[in-house]
Amino acid sequence: MRYLTIRTELLAATMLALVPGTAQAQSNAELQAQIDDLKAQVQALTAALAASRSASAPAAAASGAAPQSAPTTLAAAPAQPAQATPSAPTSILTTPQSRKLSLRGYTQMRYNAFLSGDDTAPAGVSRLRSVHDSSINDRSGFSLRRVRLAFQGDISDRVSLYLQSDFGSAVTNQAGSERREHFAQLRDAYADISLDKRKTLRLRAGQSKVPYGWENMQSSSNRLTLDRSDAINSAVPGERDLGLVAYYTPPSVQKIWDDLGHDGQKLFGNYGAFGLGVFNGQGINRTEQNSGLMKVAFATWPFRLDGLGDAFEGQVLEVGGSAMLNEVQPETRNGSVSAIAYKDNRAGLHAILYPQPIGIQAEWNWGKGPQFDVATQSIRTKPLSGGYVQMMVRLPSDDFGALMPYARWQHYRGGWKASTNAPRLETDELELGLEWQPWKALELTVAYARMKRAEADERRTGRAEGDLIRTQLQWNY
Repeated sequence: MRYLTIRTELLAATMLALVPGTAQAQSNAELQAQIDDLKAQVQALTAALAASRSASAPAAAASGAAPQSAPTTLAAAPAQPAQATPSAPTSILTTPQSRKLSLRGYTQMRYNAFLSGDDTAPAGVSRLRSVHDSSINDRSGFSLRRVRLAFQGDISDRVSLYLQSDFGSAVTNQAGSERREHFAQLRDAYADISLDKRKTLRLRAGQSKVPYGWENMQSSSNRLTLDRSDAINSAVPGERDLGLVAYYTPPSVQKIWDDLGHDGQKLFGNYGAFGLGVFNGQGINRTEQNSGLMKVAFATWPFRLDGLGDAFEGQVLEVGGSAMLNEVQPETRNGSVSAIAYKDNRAGLHAILYPQPIGIQAEWNWGKGPQFDVATQSIRTKPLSGGYVQMMVRLPSDDFGALMPYARWQHYRGGWKASTNAPRLETDELELGLEWQPWKALELTVAYARMKRAEADERRTGRAEGDLIRTQLQWNY
């Protein structure tokens, strides 16, 4: 009632202010009559509003939803200015078309320990180092290998987006040669455009993974081994570039992959059975240096082996290959980029027998790429080759989670174009490991590695050897 009285008095005062100057001379009796009339109108409107709310409440209760009380603008009360109705808060994960977008990610924390080997070496001699894990050194401790956050979802019936950043990247030259850890770096920023209603044919535009090599396209959150192999990853270090790529997946192939995914197998990601793309070719987050484009083609096909007998019941064999034509200009020791564009062409094959419970995975590639030549002290286009063979056993359990022991041998001879002056790598490595996933949100991997490597620095010669225990704890969110 107090609110109604104040509202009435304000209404009356407003009306008085709007009365023309000739009306101000009216008698007090006439003014009082006008005020009484306005009070009656306000009381009638208030009663009508209360009756409307009480009538809508039973209908809302019958539908199982809480009644929504929104302020109503009354045209019959011109003296009361209409008030804007505040809109309901909108979730940041909901688009105007009410399409859901998701936020997810994972973090990998590592600890490496030398059992023996060349963790240090004199100047000019290779130390045991890896191009994939900078924490393999004589001062190794805990490190965050990856801290990924991905934002993805459909923004229309035919268009979806994917954004991913890594907060585990490092930068140098902040204080002399000392690294600074845990900087954010863009990994993916692309849109998928479906060219048909069944979404079997998609065009991907932006920065995304280059379809070369099965292991390269597999997410690091899903990969069994701690690092990718040197030979396959040397084609696209960082796995990504800026460009356009088309993917095609027949429904029959998608059905096999869906079944494998439901079974808990480690797939290689949301890519097609066939891929054809063009990219800048200089590498992830690097400025393009020439007008040429990197051309990439990829194909993979899964086969069910049930028809081969009871021993192959439920097993799937996937085979395929990829090819790349490119020209790249590596960074040089003087801090600039090479003025020469070097040929970087290669082809590879892959095969995966999914573990049910025993599986085999292998890849190999051959080609030519930029590599530092010690004799001429310059970068040259030279042959390269290498790959890996991996065996794994999948042991799911409801009691203690999933266990996956594995063994991988890798070999590579060729340049590493992502490092200064494209140094030559000579890698031979055996890794024996065990992944334990007690829950979907947590994975623990422990591995022993016998490494023999040439350091990725053209100023150091020879190869270093060593034995390491490597551990990784990964949590998914």
